[in-house]
Amino acid sequence: MEPNRPRAREVGLTCGTIPPGQFNSITDVAGVRVGHDTVIKGQNVRTGITAIVPHEGNIFQEKVPGAIFVGNGFGKLVGLSQVNELGEIETPILLTNTLCVGRVADALVDYVLSLPGNEQVRSVNPVVAETNDGFLNDIRSKHVGKDQVMASLRSAATGLVNEGAIGAGTGTVALGFKGGIGTSSRVLPRHLGGCTVGVLVQTNYDGILTINGAPVGKELGRYFMKDLRAYPDEFRWTREYGSVVVVIATDACLDSRNLRRLAVRATLGLARTGSVSENGSGDYFIAFSTAKQARIEHASTAEREIGLVRNDAMSPLFLAAIEATEEAVYNALFRATTMRGDSDHVAEALPIERTINILRQYKAL
Repeated sequence: MEPNRPRAREVGLTCGTIPPGQFNSITDVAGVRVGHDTVIKGQNVRTGITAIVPHEGNIFQEKVPGAIFVGNGFGKLVGLSQVNELGEIETPILLTNTLCVGRVADALVDYVLSLPGNEQVRSVNPVVAETNDGFLNDIRSKHVGKDQVMASLRSAATGLVNEGAIGAGTGTVALGFKGGIGTSSRVLPRHLGGCTVGVLVQTNYDGILTINGAPVGKELGRYFMKDLRAYPDEFRWTREYGSVVVVIATDACLDSRNLRRLAVRATLGLARTGSVSENGSGDYFIAFSTAKQARIEHASTAEREIGLVRNDAMSPLFLAAIEATEEAVYNALFRATTMRGDSDHVAEALPIERTINILRQYKAL
């Protein structure tokens, strides 16, 4: 184990031009909280859950504008159709593994129904997303359920967010190395609105790791379809599990239409890291706004229209989402530690020193 592995900026890696917030985290968006529960048992259980809570109130009673963009639909995201139909999110957002989505969604419904003020609620649209951690985790044993959901929600807090092989990122693999949870933020200058965009990623996807334009995965000899040259006539890519979930929060006053546009731009940040959005990868992008004047239940149409960010003012927010997504992925990889799991599989951590040397070689630091 390597408990003191650095974040990207701690080794001098700076992505883009917009400065991060205080914690360089999705929690730099005021009111947003993140919690984890990690499940490690014996030699083959490596999984968990991560909760993103948009604000401190009753989210069902004070819904937030939201949108979900599907980059590649090989996945199981509960709540997608209603979020995109109504443009609002009414529960915390929970991330877990593929086969535990149903158990987690059921527990999240119970949690929402139990909240004071929800005694008469008869319908809840839980938002639960997943990636497949079956390379390291005995996924069929389904070790994430109600206890883990409640633990992740109880632990949700502002401030620094634990990253790497934790929570929903415990058993994930990304770009040939140990993946995990990563987060980052950007704060626009005052003359561009002064808004904050924060991103959290659950990385479990494949590609050719690229960092600040440097072909790190290729230089390290570990990348998507590396064996294609050896088997040009016979090669078939058979790995049909993976996925990535990107959660984007902002305090900018956006409606669901522009939140979807913001979510789409996060795909560009993912592309910068070398993602190929393979056939078996469920690539989902969930965006919400915490702006009080934009909350569905507590703002009139006139109030929302007065405060909404105009279309022609969106471009700085787009760039913020791209940069924060890219850096969140790097943080997930830098912070994740080598892990051995189910069937004696091993996911090796990104080698920090070798990576730094490659970045220096390509003048990417």
